[in-house]
Amino acid sequence: MNSAAPKPHILVVEDQPQITELILVHLRHHGFEATAAENGVTAQVCIDATLPDLILLDWMLPGRQSGLELARKWRAAPRTKDIPIIMLTAKSEETDKVAGLDHGADDYVTKPFSPRELMARIRALLRRRAPERLADRVVIGELSLDAAELLVRHRNREIRLGPTEFRFLHYLMKHPDRIYSRSQLLDKIWGDHVFIEERTVDVHIKRLRDSLEDAGEMIETVRGAGYRLVSGKRA
Repeated sequence: MNSAAPKPHILVVEDQPQITELILVHLRHHGFEATAAENGVTAQVCIDATLPDLILLDWMLPGRQSGLELARKWRAAPRTKDIPIIMLTAKSEETDKVAGLDHGADDYVTKPFSPRELMARIRALLRRRAPERLADRVVIGELSLDAAELLVRHRNREIRLGPTEFRFLHYLMKHPDRIYSRSQLLDKIWGDHVFIEERTVDVHIKRLRDSLEDAGEMIETVRGAGYRLVSGKRA
């Protein structure tokens, strides 16, 4: 008898019971395992016990740590750095959304949100969590990417990237010198991109360039067109 595949485990960090219950009901209805935490302390206890496959994280939380601070902390920790994080926020201004992405979130959902939209975003993030774990190595100049080890090096310096930035770099290195619009990159990286704003691409590209340091100069912005990785540029 074949054993059933394990259900993806989602950690919901949200202090409003009504919203938490709504999310849990929909997650379980769609075949996920779900655990809830109402603050950062409880969330850390849950993560220490069982590493989730994805975290839904409220921006405004009671206690000493906000959702932004938790996202930054988990993104920096070796054990949790690759866990996809979706920020739940009542803040709808672009600057607030960008702040969430800059602190390590992979995506954001503005309250009030559609449960259908939330499930679509969760599925999209889980689909792309680790698709590069294949026997695939790409080298352009002194920049190398090993998909099997999820490792990037430049001039023998190991570069740590978040899962989304890794996918961006992998795709651009596999298709050097070609210009891709933001919508094309959303389609390639997220797959189900209908709910994602194009501004998200700019934030992840900035984070990728910052992480690559000198090698970030290989990624060019083509005004009015999008981005490309230039194979012939020295970095």
